[in-house]
Amino acid sequence: MTELDRLRQLLRERSLRRGDFTLASGAHSTYYIDARLTTMSGPGQLLLGRVGLEALDAAGWRPAALGGLTLGADPVAYAIAHAAAAAGRALDAFTVRKEAKGHGTGRLIEGPFPSGADVVVVEDVVTTGGSALKAIAAVEQAGGRVLGVLAVVERDPDGRRRLADAGFDLRALMTAAELLAG
Repeated sequence: MTELDRLRQLLRERSLRRGDFTLASGAHSTYYIDARLTTMSGPGQLLLGRVGLEALDAAGWRPAALGGLTLGADPVAYAIAHAAAAAGRALDAFTVRKEAKGHGTGRLIEGPFPSGADVVVVEDVVTTGGSALKAIAAVEQAGGRVLGVLAVVERDPDGRRRLADAGFDLRALMTAAELLAG
């Protein structure tokens, strides 16, 4: 079993719920993926970091940093940055706040984020692409250049289309259909 297979199995066991759910978009669904139950776990972090780093390489992306909209993107970015460091590679993680702090530096992006850097926006689950687009806007406003979007799970192809329409490539470690098939 590959590390991607093990990550998929862990997501099925910890993060996939069946029932009647209302999604952030307002749509109703017979399943819900709370990826944080996996991405915030020790085993999930280990697998996600390694598999995510491989996905960056497969895409040909060499970012200086990666991150996305808090809270779902945070453990994804941290796991991949940690795996990069373990492999002797330089890759930092950042967090995009939902709104700028009203005190201190008042920043919208926290962490090591140099203006002008090539970055990848990460997501735990992409449905409509709205969170990724919000993170992209913040990154670009701060002077970053977005190479693409990396998601753990692509829930709905509408998100991929919205990102493509905005000029961004989405790479997903797996689709919701693959997760549900197990």
